[in-house]
Amino acid sequence: MAIESDASQKMLSSLVQVVNSMVNLHDPTAAGHQCDVALLARAIAEEMSNDRKVVDCVFLAGQIHDIGKIAIPSEILAFPGKLDDIQQMVVMCHPEVGYEILKPIDFPWPVADAVHQHHERLNGSGYPYGLTGDQMSVESKILAVADVVQAMLTNRSYHPPLGIENVVHELEEHKGILYDAEVVDCYKRISTRNGTGLTRCGKS
Repeated sequence: MAIESDASQKMLSSLVQVVNSMVNLHDPTAAGHQCDVALLARAIAEEMSNDRKVVDCVFLAGQIHDIGKIAIPSEILAFPGKLDDIQQMVVMCHPEVGYEILKPIDFPWPVADAVHQHHERLNGSGYPYGLTGDQMSVESKILAVADVVQAMLTNRSYHPPLGIENVVHELEEHKGILYDAEVVDCYKRISTRNGTGLTRCGKS
């Protein structure tokens, strides 16, 4: 389904909202997470190059990047503490589940691949496949940083908000190792101008 007309764009927007609602109902502890990640990913992409294909891709992919979590039991998603190895393995399946859901859709951008790779890391330590930097799309590198930043700055079942200082430390310590250096630098410029750089859903 190529997305060309205004009607198709409106239909896609409605479908994205449905997916967001589904994921939020299944995991209310992370309500708003996908929308927040999408807004931050879009800002980073615009800061990097303002390539509209990349900007549009990360904004859409960000809004549905956790769709695969609908396959994870809600008691695991809301577990208040460190997961055991089996629980962690279940959670780590969500990018692949998301990819399988999205890959039949004929997006004009590599949305399914970005969702598939958003937990991969440059040095191959991510999941689900342990891809390295040259195997990752630029869209997934942007989503990876936006996802980490949003998770650290907001209240989660397993930690309170950690603050911008901790976010910058995490990104700087692992820049060029886990996270793409250009993406990190773009986020830092945004955060210097706008505080955390995080725009809450509904306030863009």
